[in-house]
Amino acid sequence: MASEAVRGDQPYDERVVVELVPVLRRVVGARIKDPHTVEDLVQETLARLMSSSRRVDPDKLHQYAAVTARHVVATYAERNDRARNRSHLLADPSDAPPPTEDLLLQEDREFVAAALERLSAEDRDLLVAHEVQGQDTTTMAAELGSTPGAVAARLSRARASLRVEYLLAAEAIDPPSDRCRPVLRALSSSDRRRQRELDASGHLLECETCSQLADRLFERRGQPAEDGVVRVPVSRDADVVTARQQGREVAARAGFSTSAQTLVATAISEISRNIVKFADRGEVAISLVTEDGRQGVRVVARDVGPGIADPDVALRDGYSTYHGLGLGLPGAKRLMDRFHLSSVPGEGTTVTMEKWLT
Repeated sequence: MASEAVRGDQPYDERVVVELVPVLRRVVGARIKDPHTVEDLVQETLARLMSSSRRVDPDKLHQYAAVTARHVVATYAERNDRARNRSHLLADPSDAPPPTEDLLLQEDREFVAAALERLSAEDRDLLVAHEVQGQDTTTMAAELGSTPGAVAARLSRARASLRVEYLLAAEAIDPPSDRCRPVLRALSSSDRRRQRELDASGHLLECETCSQLADRLFERRGQPAEDGVVRVPVSRDADVVTARQQGREVAARAGFSTSAQTLVATAISEISRNIVKFADRGEVAISLVTEDGRQGVRVVARDVGPGIADPDVALRDGYSTYHGLGLGLPGAKRLMDRFHLSSVPGEGTTVTMEKWLT
């Protein structure tokens, strides 16, 4: 892996920057109490240091790091102050009062009725018998010539379908394709096998409607799937923090040192920022991998966006399409042991990165 930046004719090892992390945590922690915010600001500082380290005298790097951390904290505090000053604008006393409880109950009944109409007659009868008439699964199994376990499984699938249909009715949404309902039902029932058969993750990247509905069905962010892959949907700045934290945790489970965990987290942060900046939405999938007796972390970031016309140019040091923290794709590539970028203009980009224990 190319892990050195160049300052003049002198090689400069970026690991020296990573070793400053404890110092950065002390500087930021002295001013910020929330541990998650501290970690976020430390990562911001680290990224800035790595992007400018070639311009800094190594003997002065420690002092420069502390000053940079204070500037990052000051910027964060100023941003929060502006938000507090504007918070009163979020509440308008002239707003109409909320609907009455009776109206809400009536709407809820209408949504449930509409959802039930969308179910098959068998599923509808099963739910009514169990939820309304109070029949237990043993009695129902005897009437159906089945087993209590099989009836319980059918009830679970019926409830999952009902949740999907209720949400569609409440949001007044007509799914844009025939694939939407099967995917949403597989997500609602947590049926991993069915999700794989339908390529649910790929569909969520392509279908904005289902992507928005999926988070309403259940909290997907940062949850490990049955196959051990941690998937983080990415569409906003907060998702960048989630992806970075999940990457750090997976790297810790793999046995990486604190410094190496920071490298993985920073690479994920830069790739995730690109998704938020340039793509409609995307996903970061993080997993433990083994190869030739050694263990590592694999990160696959996919997005639905404009794509990259010339990936080779985008990976050159110094290339930037916006004035961000300065690392971007080239920096992420330097931080990881393996890096592959695949992009189709007009369709999206996939980045695959790996970091291995030595």
